Amino acid sequence: MTQAATEWKPDSWRTKQATQQVVYPDEATLERVLADIAKLPPLVTSWEVESLKAKLAKAARGEIFLLQGGDCAESFEDCRSDAIASKLKILLQMSLVLVHGMRKPVVRVARMAGQYAKPRSSNTETRDGETLPSYRGDLFNRHGFTSDERVPNPELMLRGYERAALTLNFMRALGDGGFADLHHPENWRLSFARNAELGEEYQRIVASIREAIDFVQVVAGRSMPAMERVDFYTSHEALALNYEMAQTRRVPNRDGWYNLSTHLPWIGMRTAAFEGAHVEYCRGIRNPVGVKVGPGMTAEWLEQLLDILHPDDEPGRLVLIHRMGASKVAEVLPPLLEVVRRSGKTVTWVSDPMHGNTETTANGFKTRQFDNILSELRQCFDIHAELGTTLGGVHFELTGEDVTECVGGAGGLAPEDLERDYRSRVDPRLNYEQSLEMALLIARKARQVREG
Repeated sequence: MTQAATEWKPDSWRTKQATQQVVYPDEATLERVLADIAKLPPLVTSWEVESLKAKLAKAARGEIFLLQGGDCAESFEDCRSDAIASKLKILLQMSLVLVHGMRKPVVRVARMAGQYAKPRSSNTETRDGETLPSYRGDLFNRHGFTSDERVPNPELMLRGYERAALTLNFMRALGDGGFADLHHPENWRLSFARNAELGEEYQRIVASIREAIDFVQVVAGRSMPAMERVDFYTSHEALALNYEMAQTRRVPNRDGWYNLSTHLPWIGMRTAAFEGAHVEYCRGIRNPVGVKVGPGMTAEWLEQLLDILHPDDEPGRLVLIHRMGASKVAEVLPPLLEVVRRSGKTVTWVSDPMHGNTETTANGFKTRQFDNILSELRQCFDIHAELGTTLGGVHFELTGEDVTECVGGAGGLAPEDLERDYRSRVDPRLNYEQSLEMALLIARKARQVREG
């Protein structure tokens, strides 16, 4: 570790400018809550963190592919068995399609079990002449528009820890308990894929993979337990620095500090200032760290982030998640790829085609067009191929439910359909059918790039 890293402490970020934080009215309650969280068991383990880091290193080399997806912002109310299972199911089904089409393993990282905080463009919200603090996610305050609900409450961090622990427990039980077993096709049905062609293509993929597994088991003369379970990793934006700090600790037989609230924390564009508190916090933890890279990212800014967050060029340490927008990616992404190439450092490049393609309809719904999301993804595959770099994964805001938040796709959702079942409190997500269609199209595009 570098000298700068050895001087780091979990609270070093407090010496820097911390944006997107809330001001709690009761400092004593805040400190008590943080002390309580610091004494609770970790949500993840250091060996899980190191396992993911090793897989991200392989993704940087193009040996495996990262699928990262989940809610824009989790809510405490969605800590339910059906909601958790539906998110894992779509991630499993998408990964199955990608494995089949790309001919490489897929590592699954869920935006779950901690994605309870979101940055906002304004500190306040005004309705009917009343101004209150903005809703910043269930970790900070509540969605209802009353003073009691919008005033930041530190006790919500304890509720967030508890919901994350419950979610992780159920995720692990599903992963180990046969939920992903390809020998149980009842777990792999498409419950509401209205497009017949899409459903048929998916079922052909499932049948092909099951036939291959059966063949290998016959040749080997034994079952394959590895096919009966699956690993899931978790990720969330490391926005609430008090919360992240409280779960940062040393572990036996390993050097350094680990954030044990999640496997893969990331820094958003709004908090990625290289002299800011979020970068200061993330530079000192041993986790792999993601950074969102938008069209406002300059070469100098990225160079500074590489120096601060990735000084030792540790494989799998730094994940750069570019989110440019379909109309900008061809212009702004190549110079940033060149910055990293000149540095000689290895990073895991990931495409987030969601955030740069957000728009608002005439009747006030935030949405994203399926075709724009797909266009940015296709361009990213081509740009990386042309410049000799590796696109190691994709990052989606999605849900396993039949919501109507993004328009387009094979189901033909139109802007007027959005009000039918729009549930997101912050940003729009791909629904179940759109997510599966996106996976099929990614697999086709990757195959085209691979075959030249």
